[in-house]
Amino acid sequence: MKKPTKVLIAGGGIGGLTAALALLRRGVDVQVFEQAPELRDVGAGLQLSANALRVLYRLGVGEALRAVACEADGKEIRLWNSGQTWKLFDLGAHSVAQYGYSYFLLYRPDLHRVLADAVRAIKADAILLGASCSGFRQSADGVQLQLADGRTFDGDVLIGADGVHSQLRSQLVGPDKPVFSGCLAWRGVMPMARLPVHLRRAVGTNWVGPGAHVIHYPLRGGELMNFVGIIERDDWQVESWTQQGTHEECHGHFKGWHEDVHTLIDHIDTPFKWALMGREPLQQWSEGRVTMLGDACHPTLPFLAQGAAMALEDGYILARCVEKYQDDLSLALGKYEAARIERTTRIVLRSTENGRRFHNPALASAEGAADYVDREWAEPKVRERYDWLFSYNVDEVAI
Repeated sequence: MKKPTKVLIAGGGIGGLTAALALLRRGVDVQVFEQAPELRDVGAGLQLSANALRVLYRLGVGEALRAVACEADGKEIRLWNSGQTWKLFDLGAHSVAQYGYSYFLLYRPDLHRVLADAVRAIKADAILLGASCSGFRQSADGVQLQLADGRTFDGDVLIGADGVHSQLRSQLVGPDKPVFSGCLAWRGVMPMARLPVHLRRAVGTNWVGPGAHVIHYPLRGGELMNFVGIIERDDWQVESWTQQGTHEECHGHFKGWHEDVHTLIDHIDTPFKWALMGREPLQQWSEGRVTMLGDACHPTLPFLAQGAAMALEDGYILARCVEKYQDDLSLALGKYEAARIERTTRIVLRSTENGRRFHNPALASAEGAADYVDREWAEPKVRERYDWLFSYNVDEVAI
């Protein structure tokens, strides 16, 4: 009698937990190895479009997320200094009608908790904490994961879901070579109640300006506001989500911007800053019984709001492939990579392109900005930019 397939997952972030949940729901055994001593995720916001929500609803956690999310009514563009506003597109009911699902604005720890709870509801001990992965060995018959403390675990497949600084990627494809993008990012959250009424709206707002942009949107049913400010700089190249900055420095980076931007900065609890590093898309993610997903294989700049969505899609389609090709797991991983690599590469490249659009020098003057926004965010261009993202159906992708 053939033994059940055992999948080892290095990393307990959003991608790793999605893969674990999708596999468990298909009857495949999993063990998740998370280096942190407790299961938590960084406190930042996420935008989940219809393509991402399709995954989460198919995995049975959509309504749990709805309870802790904000459903966006729409997205808008605002000009950096005057505050002039243009509608980008409608969401909410419009998104449901066009793509089948809504558009959620979520606090990242809330998504992480819902996924972890769903995994543990199926297999209580699926997530091993304090387990830092250092490498692997594989043969024709299986794979062995090595932990930094000397422990080893055997399985049939190993998934590297260990993020942008992936140890498993280093072993699979060689040392990482990130290139500084020239952008520094600020992030923070604040209680919505602190803000003036006109800023407490269920919309995603994207301020655009020469050399910088700001995004803010509500989280957790409107209790919190998420802030991300990105500015072109060459004097900070630390790639860490937990490096604290100061309110004064953040204000200085957006000198001359509209008072609403500075009101938001004033009310951030703790401003964090990190350097955005670019990486060339990989041409290969898998080798034998080992593969990667999410930021481990296709880290992206955050200018299309699709980083988390890609990890969710990866985990779901990987589980489909493992279920379908359990008799040839190397083939399963090859099918997964083939199904995903073109789309994720396109997203990485389009994200970089979108960043340049947000920072265009034409935005410096009111006249030039109006012409530029009318041209670059005209409805046909917006549809061309987003329809292929939002309409993607993980159940219909050929594997």
